[in-house]
Amino acid sequence: MILYSTNPIAWANDDDQSIGAHIPTEQILREAGREIGFDGIENGHRWPEDPQALKALLGAYGLRFISGWYSTELLTRSVADEIAAVQGHLAKLKANGCRVCITCECSNTVHGRPDVAVNDRPRLNTDQMAEFGAKMEEFAAYLASQGITLAYHHHMGTVVESPEEIDAFMAATGPATHLLFDAGHCAFGGGDPAAVLTKHAPRVAHFHAKNIRRPVTERVRAEGLSFLQGVLAGAFTVPGDPEGAIDFVPLLRILAQAGYDGWLVIEAEQDPAVRNPLAYQSMGLAALKAAAAEAGLDRAAA
Repeated sequence: MILYSTNPIAWANDDDQSIGAHIPTEQILREAGREIGFDGIENGHRWPEDPQALKALLGAYGLRFISGWYSTELLTRSVADEIAAVQGHLAKLKANGCRVCITCECSNTVHGRPDVAVNDRPRLNTDQMAEFGAKMEEFAAYLASQGITLAYHHHMGTVVESPEEIDAFMAATGPATHLLFDAGHCAFGGGDPAAVLTKHAPRVAHFHAKNIRRPVTERVRAEGLSFLQGVLAGAFTVPGDPEGAIDFVPLLRILAQAGYDGWLVIEAEQDPAVRNPLAYQSMGLAALKAAAAEAGLDRAAA
């Protein structure tokens, strides 16, 4: 079943909560649900922690809670400690009928630090990646026993950023660990999204339809900017933006051929004071639906 979702970071950023702080929570929900017409929305710092309160709040605007970012710290703590740490988040996922847990290793990430160049992110050697992958697979197996699929989010500023690291991470993990494929992070990280997705499509459990503005991502690299500086400069955008560099039709065709039946999520953080979220998310949803139809990845009823 193909359904369409957004992420509240288009309106109110999680990594720098001053971005979009002026936008009321009610406006985010009203625009995402009633005005634009998304089926669901991911987690954000504005949402209540209580699982039932979360379900009620989003449901009032015609939205489903579909999952949300969970930061692992498996490089610095045990799998047992990680399992203990995830319980509150897991309760939210279960109560809201979520199928995936969006996971990213954040024990040493720099993507939330405005003072550190994204180029200066941490890296793992071959042995470290193998050890990390084994721990992630054990954690993923626990989540699977709870009815939830781990969808690992390769991300700028983290230990799984480049296409080579995506390959290495997927090789270091097993069948319980799946991939959140993010087109924008893949391209920003130096990958060809179609080539990377083709390799890993059978293990993709979640899809972020994030676009990039290539001149801005190149500037981030060349000038040694931080991830957050790149966001404010306009590194990311939505499908359908004429300034965007990514063609989503080939990507959705790859998903269709792999039998993908999950969410398509427009997760593209921009400065809402510069680029109106209602306008851009509306543009993105229309373009994504058109691309899915062209690719044969047809939308099922909610």
